Amino acid sequence: MLFTKASEYALLSLIFLSHSNSPKDVDTMSNELQISKSFLAKILQNLAKEGILNSFKGANGGFVLADKPSNISIRRILESAEKRKAYVFECSNDRGDCPSNKGNICKMWPMFNTLQRKVDDFLDDITLADIIKK
Repeated sequence: MLFTKASEYALLSLIFLSHSNSPKDVDTMSNELQISKSFLAKILQNLAKEGILNSFKGANGGFVLADKPSNISIRRILESAEKRKAYVFECSNDRGDCPSNKGNICKMWPMFNTLQRKVDDFLDDITLADIIKK
């Protein structure tokens, strides 16, 4: 699984918002974090659609965390930013996803699936609050 710039920027923006008591607009965040405004807006909209952020329109509008940082897992953030599941391998979650259609005879799948469950558990156990503390 490759964490892209979208994942990195999602984490940076959520850390930024966690230190604010009021909504922050895309312009402010883009300038502060030195991230492309259009790319950041797309990421923030994805996070809002997934319920990680609340968005407000108008002169005092912007984005705020929808929940406490301790209730937001890194896995949820990554999957919301990437708009896909955080798979280690294409088929690691389900044999039916095997790109080579060898799912029923693949000897590697049990190991891939075990690794996937460990990665999922690890990413579910780390929260935004854990990152903020460090």
